[in-house]
Amino acid sequence: MHFDQFLGAVQNRAQLDSSGPALRATRITLTTLSERIQPDEADDMAAQLPMEIDRFVSEVDTVESFSFDEFVDRLLERGGYDDDERADAVFHAQAVMAVVSEAVDENELQQVRDQLAEKQGWDELFEVAEHEEGLSPGEG
Repeated sequence: MHFDQFLGAVQNRAQLDSSGPALRATRITLTTLSERIQPDEADDMAAQLPMEIDRFVSEVDTVESFSFDEFVDRLLERGGYDDDERADAVFHAQAVMAVVSEAVDENELQQVRDQLAEKQGWDELFEVAEHEEGLSPGEG
């Protein structure tokens, strides 16, 4: 998948007006996610993303353990969202991850997911991708 295709898909799924907000959502989602997963896993995922986007995943070397709620708090802060836009931030992150799930192979995505504890709410990040996988062709 090329950079323009990736951003266009994020823009479409996240229902954004232009590519600027799609790039912002992509940057903050992937940078924040990369703070949660091991650097080697981040590098493996980055290798399958467009060159202009892979740096968002591979630039972070410090890994912390935090919950999905903390992830969303970081999105709000970094993305300039207001507190009442929490649902928008989550939806945009879900849209980014739905596109990532198309751009990287299934095994790689599963390795990333394996590092994210279900009991900390991380499954919510992948809800859009999972919903789309369950649709028949033409339904999405």
